[in-house]
Amino acid sequence: MSKIVFPKLLSSQIAFDIARTILDGFDKHYRLFRETTQLAQQRFETADWKAGQAAAKERIAYYDTRVKECEQILEDDYQREDLSDEVWREVKLHYMGLLIDHLRPELAETFFNTVCTKLLHRTYFNNDFIFVRPAIATEYLEREDTPASYRVYYPSSDGLQFSLQRLVTNFQLSTPFVDLKRDIALVAQRLQQHFGDVVLEPNHQLQVLASLFFRNKAAYIIAKSINGNQEIPFVIPILHSKTGGLVLDTVLFDNMHITVLFSFTRAYFMVDMEVPSAYVQFIRSILPRKPRSEIYTMLGLQKHGKNLFYRDFLHHLKYSSDRIQVAPGIRGLVMLVFALPSFPYVFKLIKDSFPPPKETTKALIKEKYLLVKNHDRVGRMADTLEYSNVAFPRARFSEDLLSEIERFAPSILELNEDEVIIKHLYIERRMTPLNIWLTEAEQRGDDVGMEQAIIEYGNAIKELVCANIFPGDMLYKNFGVTRHRRVVFYDYDEIELIVDCNFRHIPQARNDEDEMAAEPWYPVAKNDVFPEQFGPFLLGNAKVKRYFLKHHADLLTAAYWQERKQRIVDGKVEDIFPYPQEIRFKNQI
Repeated sequence: MSKIVFPKLLSSQIAFDIARTILDGFDKHYRLFRETTQLAQQRFETADWKAGQAAAKERIAYYDTRVKECEQILEDDYQREDLSDEVWREVKLHYMGLLIDHLRPELAETFFNTVCTKLLHRTYFNNDFIFVRPAIATEYLEREDTPASYRVYYPSSDGLQFSLQRLVTNFQLSTPFVDLKRDIALVAQRLQQHFGDVVLEPNHQLQVLASLFFRNKAAYIIAKSINGNQEIPFVIPILHSKTGGLVLDTVLFDNMHITVLFSFTRAYFMVDMEVPSAYVQFIRSILPRKPRSEIYTMLGLQKHGKNLFYRDFLHHLKYSSDRIQVAPGIRGLVMLVFALPSFPYVFKLIKDSFPPPKETTKALIKEKYLLVKNHDRVGRMADTLEYSNVAFPRARFSEDLLSEIERFAPSILELNEDEVIIKHLYIERRMTPLNIWLTEAEQRGDDVGMEQAIIEYGNAIKELVCANIFPGDMLYKNFGVTRHRRVVFYDYDEIELIVDCNFRHIPQARNDEDEMAAEPWYPVAKNDVFPEQFGPFLLGNAKVKRYFLKHHADLLTAAYWQERKQRIVDGKVEDIFPYPQEIRFKNQI
């Protein structure tokens, strides 16, 4: 019979003080995070879109700022010789004790990990010292003194339109609606059509998250109808009308539309949450296939999303056996890209040097990726997860792949007998490169699919332009097709802001010698762009050319780009809808 060994009593005051300092740092972070999030409603009510964009960007930086503050305090207050392994073990145990009654323990654990991994060598990255596994459960965290995460309405007793009226007005938006009674009637009609002939049970209820979800120029009501064993999720977007006042724009029922709303290609929502895990649980109930890591990320809690993603990845490695290989597609000049076939993501490493014609640096490429992280991605740029010191099992790498990494990126590679350690990498959702998708569609005779892909490609570029992004390299290999057949941009090393580009017409040749010259006879500055030159690179395939000219010929004209740039300079913030135009209420279009 084994003997039970009880841990000795925690005795280190230093360990407790360190734990308290880290938790204070997290609590400060979340307090500031909530303050800027709570102001999202005011920014929406006053249609202050520029302030909303600035706040979204600033909020992303809050986490790293607080981590650096905490790291500095600990380095200033403690000598390394006083911080033995035993002290660090006690730091984690004290921290766990401080989280017993905390409303956001999962986020606090992630903050602890971030601070500790800044201070400790990677050999300490195990569950003795950091939270490799979560220690505090997040179920039923809400207390009697905390606001409920969702509200409940009973259409069976109160009537559907009355319940919807209360549902909307309980958010207490200060900007009046143009005609709320009309919009409620339209929403009720759509709901009733969706319910069909189903008999509504006496306990039929509408459950609605208590905070609005703000992003771009919209606010979203996230809800579900529960009728017996049937649950129907729905989302109601609220917009400012062109004539002034608010309108309910449509109702989203389709799982694909709601999934796209929460897509990894869009920037983070502003949502005021007392207990974030309760919001995640509600969203998972309407999108059960959406990983918790992605939901936390879309709620603006991207650091915890990264933490959960990495736990999922470690779990996947344990329960899979396939080997890591070079990702399909044309190999780039800047990045090495490899993938685990059974895992729906790719791993991207920046090479140590770049052959001509690339004129860039590793630091500049990192800046481009950071720009995308901080920018409104409008559903057309993939989010990236940036990691340091990621350890892979060496047995999962072929010697050929290791040789390729050693050849092109030796500075970020560390090898030992059992592990391959990548010192810096990006992880992105895997998509089918658009060039491969078009080739395969043509081979199977799918002309409709080819045309739709080219429509999506042009739409992706135009929506990026609305977000002040010029892709730079617009070749099809730099765009991917998602499982919903949306086209998304994912190669960021040449992106620029539209306002930093100078879109020009090609000057008319002065003579035959100019016409035949191999190099431009006219001066070309670094950020000059000549849209008329896109055609030779993009339209070599006859079918692609026909579809492109049919739907997006304006992208080949300098006038289009100049006009869009001027709108940005003039302070216009465009409407970019995360759902199809045809499902909007007709009176709003």
